[in-house]
Formats: sequence, C-alpha cells, structure tokens
Amino acid sequence: MTMRVAQVASPGGPLEIAEREVPQPGPGHVRVAVEACGVCHSDVLFVNGMVPGLRFPVVAGHEIAGRIEQVGEGTYSGWKVGDRVGVGWFGGSCGHCTSCRQGDFIVCENLKVPGWAYDGGFADQVIAPADALARIPDALAATDAAPLGCAGVTTFNGLRRSSARPGDLVAVLGIGGLGHLGVKYAAAMGFETVAIARGAEKADFATELGAHHYIDSTAGTSVADALRALGGAKVVLATAANSGAITATVDGLRPLGELVVIGADSEPLGINPTQLLLSGKVVRGHPSGTSQDVQDTMAFSALHGIRPMIETVPLVEADEAYRKMLSGGARFRMVLTTAS
Repeated sequence: MTMRVAQVASPGGPLEIAEREVPQPGPGHVRVAVEACGVCHSDVLFVNGMVPGLRFPVVAGHEIAGRIEQVGEGTYSGWKVGDRVGVGWFGGSCGHCTSCRQGDFIVCENLKVPGWAYDGGFADQVIAPADALARIPDALAATDAAPLGCAGVTTFNGLRRSSARPGDLVAVLGIGGLGHLGVKYAAAMGFETVAIARGAEKADFATELGAHHYIDSTAGTSVADALRALGGAKVVLATAANSGAITATVDGLRPLGELVVIGADSEPLGINPTQLLLSGKVVRGHPSGTSQDVQDTMAFSALHGIRPMIETVPLVEADEAYRKMLSGGARFRMVLTTAS
C-alpha cells in the first residue's frame, strides 16, 4: 500500500510528488489521513535546509488537519480511529527536558516540529505523536482548521496570554497571513482593536475584519503618534516580518504597555533602553502553542465564526502553492488538499 508525498530532494529544490510505503504508527503514535495542510512561511526553513539535523528528502508541512486511521500500541485510549485531529507547529515534546518538567511544553528543548523531527503533512498520511493531537470541532472544515495549527494559535495565544484585558486598546501590526486572524481574534476577545498596515486602501478591509480603527503606516503621521492619539496601546501584536515597522510601534505603547513579537525578521529591533525603562514597557517574543492551545484556538474560532482566508490547491500542485506563498501572491493562506 502506497501514499503520495510532496518532497524536496535537496535544499532549495522543488516540491516533487513521490510514492512511498504507508508507514505504521509505533507506541504512543497515530497515523493521520491528511485531508488538508497549510503552507506556512516557516516551511522555508525546512525546504531550504536551514535548521540543524535535517535529512533530505524532506516532507514539510506543519498545519495538518485530518482523521486518525490507525492508533499505535500503547497510545492514550482517548484517541480512536475516525477522530478529527490537527497537528500544528507543536508536533510533540520530549517530556523530560527542564522546560517540559516545568510544564512549558511549547519551548521544549527537543520540540518535534513536523517537517523537521518527522515527515510533515504535505502527504496523504502522516505519523504523529499522540501528544501533538488537537481535536477539530465539527463546525470547522479541515481546510479552515489546518492553518489554525500555526498561524491561528500563534495570534490567538499571543493575544490571550498578553497583559491586555477586554476594553483595552490593542493594535495588530500587519493584516496578512497572521495579522488578518489577529484582528479577528482581538475584536472577538473584546479589545478596542487597531489594525496597522501600509496604504489607505486597506482601511475597508481592516473594518471588515473587525477593527475599530485603522492606521496607514505610509501616511504623514507616525504610527506611534497615531496610537498615542487613541490613548496608547496596551498591547501591540507585531505580525509583520519587518523590524523597522515593529520598532516604530514602541513609542505608541502606553505606560506598562507590551510589544508581543510574532513576525520573524533577521534584522535587529531599533529599541533603546530608555524607551522601555521610563515607562515600564515590555518586549517579548511569543512562540506558537501546544496541542491544547491549538484545540482552544479551534474551539474559539468555531464559537465566534472566525475562519482564515485561504486558497486551496491539490497536493499534486504543492510546488506551485509553495512558490505562490513565497511570492506574496497568496491571500492569505495556501492550503493543500489530498482529495483527488
């Protein structure tokens, strides 16, 4: 019995369809029949061989949604064949490092990211550890659930674990693949929501997402001044992968405000200590979220009618979907489906 995978044979190479034997799950693992898998910008790390210990050929994909089709021996009995499950960036933890022993599983020193620690979801089937599984609610289609395993949980968790409380002014920097979900979640959580992006033409879109205010970062007024005119942000969720744009929001925080960074950029932030010291501001990075966090994200999304904006393509067109994501042409998440 065989299955299809979209694999990369060498760093930076194309995603090519190959046939493999269907794997069997070992103890503590399940085999998931993949129905949908999101294409995330973080997949670049694996496709280009930019992380240690990676072995080619690589099957990327860490926004997985599907159904359990086989349960390995010794696996938690709460999981059964037919259960709808998702696997995100959190693909399992070691359970024995200091972080795990303290209950901080998402910062596990041996975090098992799909596509890195084991073959990911650009495939018909995937083997995953049971602790990586999140239950998908009936109200969510697999294509909508898949991106919530990374893009969704990162924005949702970044907001709910921030210092903001309902009624506080919360700004979301960027309204792309992460940010469009961030604005939706912020509004649903009861925050006075500000969307920040480039161009006056995005104002209507920000309103459609649920934003109460829109700041055009290319207008004459600085982003910090515009935020201060609204009273100052309790939290800025920085989803844009642009260190300059992130830096520009810091002075728009109110005293004791918090900058939560989830947009990845290799350039340093241009923040000086006095910007933080005199007003007690906080800057922190926020990782994704555990399988329970993913499950919470999906439940909240189902309850509030929140769905990612996606474009679906069949698995056989994985390379085209990946290249479209790279070019910025996706609006906003490319999702691979295994349906023939």
